[in-house]
Amino acid sequence: MPSFDPSKFINTNPVDVVEEPYKATHGFGDFGLNATLVKTIDSMGIKVPSPIQDQIIPEILNGHDVIGLAQTGTGKTAAFLIPLIEKTLADMNRQTLILTPTRELAIQIQDELRKLAKGFRFYSVTCVGGINIRPQIKALRMHNQFIIGTPGRVMDLIKRGDLKNNKTTTVVLDEADRMLDMGFVNDIKSILSSVPKERETLFFSATMAPDVKKIVNDFLNNPVTISVKKKDVTNSIEQDVVEFSSPDSKLETLMDLLIQPEFGRVIMFTEMKHTAEKISKELIARGITADSIHGNKSHPQRQRALKRFKDGGSQILVATDVAARGIHVDDVTHVINYDLPQQFEDYVHRIGRTGRGDKKGKALTFIPKRRAGR
Repeated sequence: MPSFDPSKFINTNPVDVVEEPYKATHGFGDFGLNATLVKTIDSMGIKVPSPIQDQIIPEILNGHDVIGLAQTGTGKTAAFLIPLIEKTLADMNRQTLILTPTRELAIQIQDELRKLAKGFRFYSVTCVGGINIRPQIKALRMHNQFIIGTPGRVMDLIKRGDLKNNKTTTVVLDEADRMLDMGFVNDIKSILSSVPKERETLFFSATMAPDVKKIVNDFLNNPVTISVKKKDVTNSIEQDVVEFSSPDSKLETLMDLLIQPEFGRVIMFTEMKHTAEKISKELIARGITADSIHGNKSHPQRQRALKRFKDGGSQILVATDVAARGIHVDDVTHVINYDLPQQFEDYVHRIGRTGRGDKKGKALTFIPKRRAGR
């Protein structure tokens, strides 16, 4: 059973916390970056460095190990890619290994790298599970300036002798807390132990739990810590519970909600893979466009479902927790917890899919009437 009571987080009138606008101390032209890279950043619509970019780019350019305490949506991917591209332009023999918790996030980082490095002759490879390993092995035979992957697949390639870490100059651990939550601690330790000690380690995490601190203490060298605290997501998103009287009435209660015009782009969370699949099929049968992503779907299926949802081809994305990690979609109007998450951290992660940036969002959690506690 979940270890928290969602009815405690009813917040139907969230207060907008007025945050002081951050005044960047640099423009992208002030970091000493390659002129083409600065032009590319500008063409992508990134005009002013975000707080983490402003503070951490100079530290990475100066060769320091860093700890970036930041949630998703803070611009942290560009915060490490921009200085690493600059350093690679100065030395094409460099090799950066980027570890992420999910293949979806690895692919998003690869996409952003391609955009930022447009016009430069870099080689990069994405090494993730769930897809054919052979093209990854073939790509690793050449010198890749950037290797982006999930710990499980990277560890597999190292054991096979196809990925050699002896020339790795930088390791990036992105969403390190999530990787540890997902049980990758031993893989991460093995990977870091296989990389030369004379390296730079860039560490990004939303929290500094004890197991996260241990990795930091064991593998980082005099790191500089940059902390970017976003507004408390549980206070800024409108939250409520939806009561259902019996398991049989739960689906009908959901349907009554989804036909309301305010429900635009919706991410719905279920605990089990088969529930996600069953509900998405039921929604489609009732004329609602829906897709599902979960562990039983192949990688191409998940990518197609995510693309349809992002492009507006489906209104509802039904997902399990692991499948949804690292997914960032703009303009999600509602998050629905059809099944209760196991713990408060999962709840915060789920509802943070809506109300991103300066947008408003709503989160609804289904609870049986006998648990209402109101």
